[in-house]
Amino acid sequence: MMTWTVYALLSAFFGALVAILGKIGVRGVDSNLAVAIRTLVIVFFAWGIVAVQGNAAEVTKISRHSLIFLFLSAIATGLSWMFYYKALQLGEASRVAPIDKFSVALAIIMAFVFLGEKPTLGNVLGGALVTAGVLVAALVK
Repeated sequence: MMTWTVYALLSAFFGALVAILGKIGVRGVDSNLAVAIRTLVIVFFAWGIVAVQGNAAEVTKISRHSLIFLFLSAIATGLSWMFYYKALQLGEASRVAPIDKFSVALAIIMAFVFLGEKPTLGNVLGGALVTAGVLVAALVK
Protein backbone atom coordinates (compact mmCIF):
# COMPACT_ATOMS: atom_id res chain seq x y z
CA MET A 1 0.00 0.00 0.00
CA MET A 2 1.34 3.42 -0.91
CA THR A 3 1.59 6.05 1.80
CA TRP A 4 0.83 9.76 1.56
CA THR A 5 4.55 10.46 1.18
CA VAL A 6 4.79 8.27 -1.92
CA TYR A 7 1.78 10.05 -3.42
CA ALA A 8 3.33 13.42 -2.51
CA LEU A 9 6.62 12.47 -4.17
CA LEU A 10 4.76 11.33 -7.29
CA SER A 11 2.90 14.63 -7.25
CA ALA A 12 6.22 16.51 -7.09
CA PHE A 13 7.63 14.47 -9.97
CA PHE A 14 4.63 15.04 -12.21
CA GLY A 15 4.50 18.67 -11.08
CA ALA A 16 8.04 19.06 -12.37
CA LEU A 17 6.98 17.52 -15.68
CA VAL A 18 4.16 20.08 -15.85
CA ALA A 19 6.74 22.88 -15.96
CA ILE A 20 8.91 21.27 -18.61
CA LEU A 21 6.15 19.94 -20.86
CA GLY A 22 4.07 23.10 -20.39
CA LYS A 23 6.98 25.37 -21.34
CA ILE A 24 7.50 23.39 -24.54
CA GLY A 25 3.77 23.19 -25.29
CA VAL A 26 2.97 26.88 -24.73
CA ARG A 27 5.45 28.10 -27.36
CA GLY A 28 3.51 29.98 -30.01
CA VAL A 29 0.16 29.21 -28.33
CA ASP A 30 -2.02 31.63 -26.38
CA SER A 31 -1.51 30.70 -22.73
CA ASN A 32 -5.25 30.66 -21.97
CA LEU A 33 -5.90 28.37 -24.94
CA ALA A 34 -3.12 26.10 -23.64
CA VAL A 35 -4.85 25.96 -20.23
CA ALA A 36 -8.18 25.15 -21.90
CA ILE A 37 -6.60 22.25 -23.83
CA ARG A 38 -4.84 21.00 -20.69
CA THR A 39 -8.10 21.20 -18.74
CA LEU A 40 -10.05 19.27 -21.36
CA VAL A 41 -7.48 16.48 -21.29
CA ILE A 42 -7.60 16.42 -17.48
CA VAL A 43 -11.41 16.23 -17.49
CA PHE A 44 -11.41 13.16 -19.74
CA PHE A 45 -8.47 11.61 -17.88
CA ALA A 46 -10.01 12.11 -14.42
CA TRP A 47 -13.50 10.91 -15.44
CA GLY A 48 -11.90 7.94 -17.18
CA ILE A 49 -10.23 6.93 -13.93
CA VAL A 50 -13.50 7.39 -12.03
CA ALA A 51 -15.31 5.25 -14.64
CA VAL A 52 -12.70 2.49 -14.44
CA GLN A 53 -12.94 2.51 -10.64
CA GLY A 54 -16.71 2.27 -10.93
CA ASN A 55 -17.48 5.01 -8.41
CA ALA A 56 -19.05 7.71 -10.63
CA ALA A 57 -22.43 7.19 -8.93
CA GLU A 58 -20.93 8.46 -5.66
CA VAL A 59 -21.10 11.99 -7.08
CA THR A 60 -24.72 12.15 -5.89
CA LYS A 61 -23.60 11.47 -2.29
CA ILE A 62 -21.32 14.50 -2.05
CA SER A 63 -22.61 17.10 0.40
CA ARG A 64 -23.46 20.62 -0.69
CA HIS A 65 -20.69 21.90 1.60
CA SER A 66 -18.10 19.72 -0.11
CA LEU A 67 -19.38 20.66 -3.57
CA ILE A 68 -19.06 24.37 -2.77
CA PHE A 69 -15.46 23.97 -1.64
CA LEU A 70 -14.59 21.69 -4.56
CA PHE A 71 -16.04 24.35 -6.87
CA LEU A 72 -13.98 27.08 -5.18
CA SER A 73 -10.90 24.87 -5.36
CA ALA A 74 -11.51 24.37 -9.08
CA ILE A 75 -11.71 28.14 -9.62
CA ALA A 76 -8.44 28.57 -7.69
CA THR A 77 -6.87 25.78 -9.77
CA GLY A 78 -7.97 27.41 -13.02
CA LEU A 79 -6.61 30.80 -11.99
CA SER A 80 -3.36 29.20 -10.83
CA TRP A 81 -2.94 27.37 -14.14
CA MET A 82 -3.74 30.45 -16.20
CA PHE A 83 -1.18 32.58 -14.37
CA TYR A 84 1.34 29.71 -14.39
CA TYR A 85 1.10 29.17 -18.15
CA LYS A 86 1.37 32.91 -18.80
CA ALA A 87 4.46 33.04 -16.56
CA LEU A 88 5.94 30.03 -18.40
CA GLN A 89 5.27 31.73 -21.71
CA LEU A 90 7.09 34.88 -20.59
CA GLY A 91 9.80 33.46 -18.33
CA GLU A 92 12.24 30.61 -17.89
CA ALA A 93 10.79 27.39 -16.50
CA SER A 94 13.77 27.10 -14.15
CA ARG A 95 12.71 30.38 -12.52
CA VAL A 96 8.92 30.18 -12.89
CA ALA A 97 8.54 26.72 -11.31
CA PRO A 98 10.36 27.57 -8.04
CA ILE A 99 8.37 30.78 -7.64
CA ASP A 100 5.17 28.82 -8.25
CA LYS A 101 6.22 26.53 -5.41
CA PHE A 102 5.99 29.49 -3.03
CA SER A 103 2.46 28.11 -2.82
CA VAL A 104 3.97 25.54 -0.42
CA ALA A 105 4.86 28.22 2.12
CA LEU A 106 1.54 29.97 1.60
CA ALA A 107 -0.35 26.68 2.06
CA ILE A 108 1.50 26.06 5.34
CA ILE A 109 0.50 29.50 6.64
CA MET A 110 -3.09 29.10 5.42
CA ALA A 111 -3.31 25.66 7.06
CA PHE A 112 -2.43 27.29 10.39
CA VAL A 113 -4.85 30.19 9.93
CA PHE A 114 -7.86 28.56 8.25
CA LEU A 115 -7.61 24.87 9.19
CA GLY A 116 -6.32 25.29 12.73
CA GLU A 117 -3.32 23.06 12.09
CA LYS A 118 -0.57 23.39 14.68
CA PRO A 119 2.80 24.79 13.63
CA THR A 120 5.74 22.46 14.14
CA LEU A 121 9.43 23.16 13.87
CA GLY A 122 9.51 21.04 10.71
CA ASN A 123 6.77 22.80 8.78
CA VAL A 124 7.75 26.32 9.91
CA LEU A 125 11.41 25.73 9.05
CA GLY A 126 10.44 23.98 5.80
CA GLY A 127 8.20 26.90 4.81
CA ALA A 128 10.99 29.35 5.61
CA LEU A 129 13.47 27.36 3.51
CA VAL A 130 11.03 27.18 0.59
CA THR A 131 10.59 30.95 0.86
CA ALA A 132 14.37 31.43 0.90
CA GLY A 133 14.68 29.18 -2.16
CA VAL A 134 11.99 31.15 -3.99
CA LEU A 135 13.78 34.41 -3.23
CA VAL A 136 17.09 32.99 -4.47
CA ALA A 137 15.47 31.62 -7.65
CA ALA A 138 13.66 34.89 -8.30
CA LEU A 139 16.35 37.41 -7.42
CA VAL A 140 19.79 35.85 -7.90
CA LYS A 141 21.05 35.75 -11.47
